[in-house]
Amino acid sequence: MQIGLFATSVIFNLCLIAQLLTVGVAYLNDPAWWNIHVWLVREYSGLSLIILGGTAIATFSDRIRSLAASLPVLLGLQFCSIHLKTPLHLEVLHPLIGFTLLYVSSSLVHRLSRELFNKLDTASKLQS
Repeated sequence: MQIGLFATSVIFNLCLIAQLLTVGVAYLNDPAWWNIHVWLVREYSGLSLIILGGTAIATFSDRIRSLAASLPVLLGLQFCSIHLKTPLHLEVLHPLIGFTLLYVSSSLVHRLSRELFNKLDTASKLQS
């Protein structure tokens, strides 16, 4: 279960990186890439709920659980910042929330790898 959650977190993180790259290409070079940028978030955003559910089921630290819980919240804020039109111009927060999402996702992958591989290392030492 824990290795599957780690793999899902890595895939989620790679999708975020791909989304960041596609928005850069769309903005700087070829606007056709914008469709890929939008398609990516629609396809991988459900992984955030799988990650959240996985951390609720398996034994993980509170830090990992809080990072996992923040992923769907940040994705919701991303959606709101770009789709809700208000006089406050919340769309200016969209890239900042996106970078926060990438930071949180990368931190989650890092924490999961440390926690998971420390457990595997400890288990292999006990077997020796």
